[in-house]
Amino acid sequence: MARINYRECNFDGIVGPTHNYAGLAYGNTASMKHGLHPSNPREAALQSLAKMRMLMQLGIPQAILPPHERPYIPVLRRIGFSGSNTNILTQAHRSAPQLLAASCSAASMWTANAANVTPSCDSEDQHVHLSAANLCSQAHRSIEAKTTERILRNIFADDRFFTHHTPLPSGLTFADEGAANHTRFSAQYGAKGIHLFAYGRSALARNQLPHQFPARQTLEASQAIVRLHQMDPTRVLFAQQLPEAIDAGVFHNDVISVGNENFFFYHEHAFVNTAQVVKDLKEMMQRHCHRDLVCYKVTKEALPLEEAVKTYLFNSQIVTTATDTMALIAPQEAQESEAAQRVITNLLASNTPVKTVHYVNLRQSMHNGGGPACVRLRIVLSDAELQAMHQGVLLTDPLYEQLVQWVTKHYRDRLHPDDLADSHLLDESRSALDELTVILGLGPVYDFQL
Repeated sequence: MARINYRECNFDGIVGPTHNYAGLAYGNTASMKHGLHPSNPREAALQSLAKMRMLMQLGIPQAILPPHERPYIPVLRRIGFSGSNTNILTQAHRSAPQLLAASCSAASMWTANAANVTPSCDSEDQHVHLSAANLCSQAHRSIEAKTTERILRNIFADDRFFTHHTPLPSGLTFADEGAANHTRFSAQYGAKGIHLFAYGRSALARNQLPHQFPARQTLEASQAIVRLHQMDPTRVLFAQQLPEAIDAGVFHNDVISVGNENFFFYHEHAFVNTAQVVKDLKEMMQRHCHRDLVCYKVTKEALPLEEAVKTYLFNSQIVTTATDTMALIAPQEAQESEAAQRVITNLLASNTPVKTVHYVNLRQSMHNGGGPACVRLRIVLSDAELQAMHQGVLLTDPLYEQLVQWVTKHYRDRLHPDDLADSHLLDESRSALDELTVILGLGPVYDFQL
């Protein structure tokens, strides 16, 4: 039997034309700090595209998820604003500016939250399973699920390979933040793996809770994904985020730990009883994957929680390159921090699979609380599955150049939250998205196109 080859493909979100700093994400300290500052949507989108091209040049299959329709008029109508689009924007800006800002949020750029995805080698029916996240803990993100599901169904349309699930029920019990709280480990991408699901709280059982900021992900949501995706429960570990870390700004687990294949890079304050979590992961890796899990712990003395959040060091991507070594894709902020630099220097000098570091400038995204790992959804695919998905979203040099021209043509270089009421911004955004769906060959995916 011929060996099936699997690769990890990164699906990055393009920053939308309404990228702005409204400070909507309570518990995300960077978002809160930069609230009401002017933004630069054009620069933000070009920065994200430059990172995608760098990953492509490292030999990583790189794909694109388009931004969502914003301002999202349907949700404003649903909550009581009426009349023409211009009147709706004016009414919302005058009486409920925070709700207008929520309807304009470009947060779909952080595709680590877009969905949970299980590769075919880990599901009982040997299908790739996809569930768009309900993101119900934050108003501005809860409106994303329908469009995300529609986009994913268009990209992964071949039901011989792909199974789609509707988002989990919205509400306190099944609050789902997507893959930002999930880490898969394996001997190599195509080998059956083990899974770490981090959660902030249980909705049905007593547990420790943060005092200041909300715990977004529930245990019950993660458990539901395991069932729906036909995962082997003996290969799954659930671990609670440390409440003190959430209060320090660790709203998702990908802000405090990151893993790739058989390597785990984590802060000692990532979980409640981190030492036991790591011990259990190592035992599971040996028992099921017959390979050691290489771990690199960072102590609070080496990198205090506040500095870990400020630099987003653990929100780096760790990728396996074409040379079969691992690379750390770190935010520029980590390069500018003496403490984070010492951690990276020691990591590269240690006996781990990570051999190189590449720094990326995502300053516009970072000011809203999203680093390299936030802007990508990792999907492990076989060669056949990669060929079966919609090819128009796979990044190539010509597509990169075309997208740069598209951004330059359509995006503003300055946007203040007060500008969200400008009806011209709605027209500009719809015109841009209309053209983008043609460029990517996706067909109609937005409400205004249907």
